[in-house]
Amino acid sequence: MIGKFFIAVIKIYQKFFSPLLGSNCRFQPTCSTYTIEAIQKFGAFSGIILGFRRILKCRPGGECGYDPVPEEL
Repeated sequence: MIGKFFIAVIKIYQKFFSPLLGSNCRFQPTCSTYTIEAIQKFGAFSGIILGFRRILKCRPGGECGYDPVPEEL
């Protein structure tokens, strides 16, 4: 239930705010899509932690490229 709430919030961000910021994500899938996939796969708590870690990696000089949700925690 709480996972669906967070997914809805992320989808609102993707639809209304992300287009205003431009396509700047250094990873595929994007950090917001990654977080949705992580929540769907591991639940709200673990999915949000994985998403937060992913966002922390997204910085100039940091990693980039294909970085899928892990198969297991």
